[in-house]
Order: sequence, then C-alpha cells, then structure tokens
Amino acid sequence: MISDLLGFALLMPVLLLSMVAHEVAHGAVAYRLGDPTAKAHGRLTANPLKHLDPLGTMMFAITYFAGGFIFGWAKPVPVNAGYFRDHQRGMMLVGLAGPFTNFLIAVVLAGILNPLAPAVSSVQALYGGSILLRALFLGFQVNVVLGIFNLVPIPPLDGSRVIAGFMSPSTYARWAGLDRYGMLFILLIFFVLQRPFFSLLGGGFNLVSRLLLPAYGF
Repeated sequence: MISDLLGFALLMPVLLLSMVAHEVAHGAVAYRLGDPTAKAHGRLTANPLKHLDPLGTMMFAITYFAGGFIFGWAKPVPVNAGYFRDHQRGMMLVGLAGPFTNFLIAVVLAGILNPLAPAVSSVQALYGGSILLRALFLGFQVNVVLGIFNLVPIPPLDGSRVIAGFMSPSTYARWAGLDRYGMLFILLIFFVLQRPFFSLLGGGFNLVSRLLLPAYGF
C-alpha cells in the first residue's frame, strides 16, 4: 500500500502537467486560428484547476489503484469553429494538437529513460526500480495513453475531429451533431466495451513502448 501511495504521489504532478499541456495545446492552436473562446474562458493557463474534470481525474485514481491501466481525461477546452476560415480543417488541427503534444512529451521522456536503463534491461525496472525511473516512466505512460485514447475516432474525442476533416460538408454536419451524445459513448466504452477498449489501449501502448523504449526490452 505504501508503494502504491508513493507511486500515486509521483503520478499526480506528471498527470496534471500532461493534462494541462494537452488542453492548452488545443486552446493555443484554436487561438492562432482566430478563436478567442479558450482564452476568454481562462483556459490558456498552466493552472491545473482550470482543466480538471472530476470524473476524468477520479478515473486516473481508480485505474491506478485497481492495478490496471492508467486512464482518464481532463475538461475539454471550449472551441468555436465559427471563427475558423475553414471549419473542418480548423477543428482537425485543433484536435491533432492535444495528442501531438502528449506524444511529443513521451518522446522527450523516452530520450531521458533509455540512457538510464539498468545494466540488465527489464520492463520491471520501470515499475519497481528507482523513484526517478518510476516517475519518468509514469510520465511516459500517461502521455502515451492520453495520446492514444484521444485519437480514438468517436465523438467527442480528438480522433473524431481528425477524421471529420476528410468528410464531405454534409457528412461533417451530421457527424458534428453526435458530440451531444459524447458522454453516452464514454459510458458505453466503460460498461459495455471495456475489455476490447482497454486491450486496444494496452496494445497501442506496448507498440509505442517498443518503438521508443528499446533499452527496456518491451
């Protein structure tokens, strides 16, 4: 239990930083494209309290202490596509900004982790090794999972914005209307499609880890 609490204490600042970076990236790209909504709502800030979603944050704690995969989400940044010259392209770029930022952070952390690999490389060293290794790996894991999860192409996740950028205007209008049912889709994942969804996340995480953390023998 002490080890779990220590791990969670290490996770929280990493988690907050990762979620803030993800949401600020959305807002910053929207702002660059002409949408001041996120800035007007005070979301272009490093203050984590502005970005926390109670249920999403609770899911990080639940999944961590359940011993499974670390998973959760932050409060979405408000975006008004009406400010964009091209609605679909604008939303696609805004959608890509969050996951891209998480993957970029993961790449940086992998660049630090690989030289720190123990003489006998092992994945277990990341879970039960030094505090430094655990903290860096938690940061890597959180950012990869956030990136993969948000690229799932179902509304209102970022992946739905990306594929919408390639739709016809009429299809896009109907697709965007599905955002209102976003929470229902999330609940469906947790209560009906939980096993295949977490298998998808786990498979994606292992693939990225093999590519970015070769020193640990994933």
